[in-house]
Amino acid sequence: MRKLTVDRLDVSGKRALLRVDFNVPLENGRVMDDTRIRAALPTIRHLIGRGARVILASHLGRPKGKADPRLSLAPVARHLESVLGAPVAFSPESTGEGAAGAVAALSEGGVLLLENLRFHPGEEANDPEFARALAALADVYVSDAFGTVHRAHASTAGLARYFPQAACGFLIAKELQFLGMALERPQSPFVAILGGAKLGDKIPVVRSLLERTDTLLIGGAMAYTFLRARGHEVGSSLLDEAHLGLAAELIEQAEAAGKALRLPLDHVVAAEASADAEPEPCGGPDIPAGRMGLDIGPRTVAAYGEAVAEAKTIVWNGPLGVFEIEAFQAGTFAMARAVADSEAVSIVGGGDSVAAVNRAGVAERISHISTGGGAALEFLEGKTLPGIAVLTDLDGG
Repeated sequence: MRKLTVDRLDVSGKRALLRVDFNVPLENGRVMDDTRIRAALPTIRHLIGRGARVILASHLGRPKGKADPRLSLAPVARHLESVLGAPVAFSPESTGEGAAGAVAALSEGGVLLLENLRFHPGEEANDPEFARALAALADVYVSDAFGTVHRAHASTAGLARYFPQAACGFLIAKELQFLGMALERPQSPFVAILGGAKLGDKIPVVRSLLERTDTLLIGGAMAYTFLRARGHEVGSSLLDEAHLGLAAELIEQAEAAGKALRLPLDHVVAAEASADAEPEPCGGPDIPAGRMGLDIGPRTVAAYGEAVAEAKTIVWNGPLGVFEIEAFQAGTFAMARAVADSEAVSIVGGGDSVAAVNRAGVAERISHISTGGGAALEFLEGKTLPGIAVLTDLDGG
């Protein structure tokens, strides 16, 4: 998949509308995690260096088409200014005369952040009029918001039709490079690690990865559904009962295809998932009544670690336990270190998985950290992503 990239565009003196993903956590007007902001810096700096007038557009949260001061991007503009090391203007409007005036005030190399796009109902509705109004602010369009490309919204899909070309920024280009490799030409052994809560949320990607991987390591609450489908007791663990039959089917599918679908051999359990809960070891795959599985145990860590050490390609999505609670983070953090120690090409996606590798202190040793959990999963399912499909193809792409 070869798409036009921002470095092939002539942007000198032009108004460049850059769709970024600044959907970051805020607390009392402060940005609590700026991973997504920093991920956009290379493209922003490239545009500044080429003399563009840079107009940044993003959403924040789910205001449902109405202005909500708690979800204003104004604090994000202030934070971006500090990490960019250059002035960032802010427009309290995303379209209309106010936004147009703010754009007109930009000098070459200047940066402006528009207000939250989702304050307008036309954004999520992919309304052509709203897309046209955004397009009127700029001469060129660049998308670098990978976390949003699986949504057909005005700023991710509708906007591109109003420009002769639509380019991707360096972030999306990197996502396509690594995820495309995992989808189309992974080196074997290819190991996928899947965690998280509900199996139902990840059925398509499990099916897709079963076709492509050599080994699928299952953890998190999803594992208890698979274990129950295999006839094991899971106590009071979180269970996706609606998909027990499907879990059994996927186990059979893996066996028929000669793929290794691995489930936890032991657990760390407790009476409840709380910071006050007393963790207890559970030495086998069965969990006793009145106890819930909250992390993978040491035998599982060792077995999964061996598979990871032998891998040439690794994809990880979803934590392997309730890592937000210190007593139940050992399994997820151990896997994070194992992935970082591996010589494989490693791709980590999904907000919780990214948070885990950051907290484990190994993020810099991961080959690629994907900024879009849902988008990465849909890409790995082989789906067409609306925000990627609209980008200009290069010859032979």
